Amino acid sequence: MNPMLPDDRYPAQPSNPAGWYPDPWHVNPWRWWDGHAWTAHVGGGQQAKPKLPSWLSVPVIVGLVLTALSTLLLLVFSPVATMVGIVLSFVPILIVLPVLAWLDRVEPEPRSSKIHAFLWGVAVAGFVSGVVNSVVAFGAGEAWAAVVSAPLVEEFMKGLGVYWAVRRREVDGVMDGIVYAGWVALGFAVIEDLLYFADAVSSGIIIQVFVLRALLTPFAHPLFTAWTGLGIGLAVARRQSVAANAAWGFGLAVACHAAWNGSLTFAEQTGNNGAILIAGLCFILLFLAAIATVVTIRRSEQRKFTSMVPMLAQRFEMTAEEVGIFGNWQRMLATRRALPRHRRPAFDQVHAALARLALFYRRDGGTDPATEQRLAGQLSQARQAQASA
Repeated sequence: MNPMLPDDRYPAQPSNPAGWYPDPWHVNPWRWWDGHAWTAHVGGGQQAKPKLPSWLSVPVIVGLVLTALSTLLLLVFSPVATMVGIVLSFVPILIVLPVLAWLDRVEPEPRSSKIHAFLWGVAVAGFVSGVVNSVVAFGAGEAWAAVVSAPLVEEFMKGLGVYWAVRRREVDGVMDGIVYAGWVALGFAVIEDLLYFADAVSSGIIIQVFVLRALLTPFAHPLFTAWTGLGIGLAVARRQSVAANAAWGFGLAVACHAAWNGSLTFAEQTGNNGAILIAGLCFILLFLAAIATVVTIRRSEQRKFTSMVPMLAQRFEMTAEEVGIFGNWQRMLATRRALPRHRRPAFDQVHAALARLALFYRRDGGTDPATEQRLAGQLSQARQAQASA
């Protein structure tokens, strides 16, 4: 076996005979060189096990440990209120989760990646924001913490969770940015609601706080952070600066968050319930506008994906059955629903691999062979997994 040449983009020469070589893009241990070009066929050895499961990372592990210790302290000093807070904090998940699952149908993301985003919101964004906001509240007052510190720190930390997904090559387009923003924000809302509900139990206002946070505004944090996710997703799709696009998305997220917190703080300090009513109406308008925007983006992404299927079929030798399924959105959903539950993950993997390739070929600025081969390898693996499911 000839050794792989060092050029990462064009790692072998036509003079090299066909055979298994170390994968130059490190997606798998081996990749088949057909004598002229790298193929999507991978395997040939045991893949090295990652140091951590894909749903964990060092920041998440550290955050989980610190969050668990903080929760244990709360249980020691206020066991009943904390237990009530823990139970009630999961209620918004029942409302938000179906919406995130609906959004994720465009390009299904790995379950482990969504769990990581959720845990980032709970353990990293939640813990850091809680510490910073507490320090600001102690030094400058509750109003400063609510209107200035919370929007800036919380949206920054949640945005880092979306950026972390970009670093892990999990964000391929606009919908991915919004989906990961939603998962991070949902995790953050769970830990924040836990603290609010526990405090409300101790203060005797649990019903009012539960209705406001869990039933009336469960989408507050996902709506705020969606702006950051939108900016990051657009940057990836258009191959633009992630930092520049994240900046304007972050600015809009902070503005919405500060306006919401500011109105509630003003109403609380002045006793002017009209401010809460106005804020509530504005939130409803923002919610409706966000729904319209997301539905429009989702439908556009659906049409673009199905329009790319014929090209993908030629390039990757899709069968007529695959073209018929993935080239028609309604038939694809119907096919998935008809599958036994244990076979749906493999179907989703094929769908996700095709969607990533469709986004890859739609991007401006041309294509790069390394990424193309990496995505082609993912499709090959997904189809093999579906065949054996």
